[in-house]
Amino acid sequence: MLERIEAVDWGAVPGPPGWYEPERVAPGLRILAGASSLVRAAEAGSLLGCGGIVHDHSGSVFPAAAIAAPLLLDIARRGRPAARDTALGLLDEALWFRPHAGYERVAAPDGTAARLCCALAHHLRAHADFLTGLGGRGRSLRADAAAHWRFEIRERVADGDGTVAFGVLAGRFPEGARPAELHHDGDVTVLNGLTLEYPPEDASPEACLRIPARHPDELPPGAVLFRAECGDGVR
Repeated sequence: MLERIEAVDWGAVPGPPGWYEPERVAPGLRILAGASSLVRAAEAGSLLGCGGIVHDHSGSVFPAAAIAAPLLLDIARRGRPAARDTALGLLDEALWFRPHAGYERVAAPDGTAARLCCALAHHLRAHADFLTGLGGRGRSLRADAAAHWRFEIRERVADGDGTVAFGVLAGRFPEGARPAELHHDGDVTVLNGLTLEYPPEDASPEACLRIPARHPDELPPGAVLFRAECGDGVR
């Protein structure tokens, strides 16, 4: 755990000047990883929550939160109750707080540049069974993460004036027509009017989306769709 914390150059992670304080992140994570008392967990929470990964007084979240998320989830799994509760509280704040303009996305190895909330939701979904086992608080976090859906296109066919796309859905696609961000080759395009044609069945992640006014050639296999409404909450 400590090696993973130190492996990140937190000073190189972008963040809004005057708000993000990268020197707080590694000490905060180190203290939280070893915290066995409420006092130590609170010390770590102050470092991380007052300019480290979020700024709780202003309700701001920084890109460092998405990078710290898998570390916080591991701390929650392995740590004592005080450390676990602090880690989950920070993740909850990070998911709901608003980023500053120009610092609302984080690059991923797959070439996408998801908004911070969607990147955080991805990590939370990876620990869905653990969160469910925590009871009400964990289930609430899991449900909040599910709203930040992600769809990877595998196949597509023309249908009328649009396209039906088959692929893998993570999270919960809401009812009705929705906008989405299409991520492909480093570009982000906003699409409108998407609907869920066929939902996942029998615990399979496979689903089908209808995308109006788009030719299949505009929706290549491997492209990723994200919820677009997240862009409403930028400072």
